Amino acid sequence: MVAQAEDSAIRKYLLARGNSAVADRGFHWLMVLSALSIFGIVVLIASEMLVRSQLAWSKFGFNFFFKAFIDPYSKLPMYWDPVNGHFSALPFLYGTLVSSFLALLLAVPLAIGVAVFLTEMCPGALRAPLAFITELLAAIPSVIYGLWAVFILVPLLRERLNPFFIKTLGWTGFFGDDNPTGLGFVAAGIILAIMILPIISSLTREVMTAVPISQREAVLALGATRWEMIRMGVLRNARIGIVGAIILGLGRALGETMAVTMVIGNSPEIHRSLLANGSSMASVIANEFAEASGDLHLSALMEIGLALFAVTIVVNAFARLLVWAVTRGAPRQVH
Repeated sequence: MVAQAEDSAIRKYLLARGNSAVADRGFHWLMVLSALSIFGIVVLIASEMLVRSQLAWSKFGFNFFFKAFIDPYSKLPMYWDPVNGHFSALPFLYGTLVSSFLALLLAVPLAIGVAVFLTEMCPGALRAPLAFITELLAAIPSVIYGLWAVFILVPLLRERLNPFFIKTLGWTGFFGDDNPTGLGFVAAGIILAIMILPIISSLTREVMTAVPISQREAVLALGATRWEMIRMGVLRNARIGIVGAIILGLGRALGETMAVTMVIGNSPEIHRSLLANGSSMASVIANEFAEASGDLHLSALMEIGLALFAVTIVVNAFARLLVWAVTRGAPRQVH
């Protein structure tokens, strides 16, 4: 009786509602428009930067990213001279790559170690709190990281770590003593490593969780130790997704602005020493966009922004594809 009453109420509602074809079509196109708006925003951003950077493209071409200018007086290479209209993005490209490489060098081993511990070894009572604290690092604003680096990390580097690096590794040429401030590539790399650690760790945990329990049990059944099980049964099967997580962290490091701007030193030069001041593609835009002295200067900054925009989109898309290749269709495992 109850079921018949419910069916009767539903039929009455449908009859009273009338023909819903118009509403269904309207809802369908509204959802399509919402999805297409994302692509529209990306296209608008890219087209605006492309138009604004035309002046620099027409004058410098691709040499803008690879070629320096020679000072007629000192005969030394120069890269960024807004007064005389000489612009080259080479030092900013170099600074972005160096700081991002240092960040990956520091963050990847630690992030994978955290993911392995939380997924395979952590007691159940501690897993949720530790995972929450790790992911909380991703929610901290970048300016807070920058302030912490300015007041804590930079003095520590200036007074303790940099002298140690100069004394023990100065012979390599990568740790010169020409910068006593503590700012530079190392400071930027460390702060970037802290910022990308939760991204790499979280995605690595996701792809490790997607590895079937049967893989773990099969390796253990063959007499493997716990470490051998993790190495051969889990990490080997999840390696593509882990690479994707690392590349996604790289995408975050490439585009980070405020924290890097506060600690990298903001010098448009190329130095072999990792302790020297430098600049990144994002930091030069943040520093000079509001004070751009002319149309060519503004166009050069827009060209740097366009290049950074394209690189980050490609890197993030590739990383997402690798993560999806591992996690698609895999149910989450409960340990």
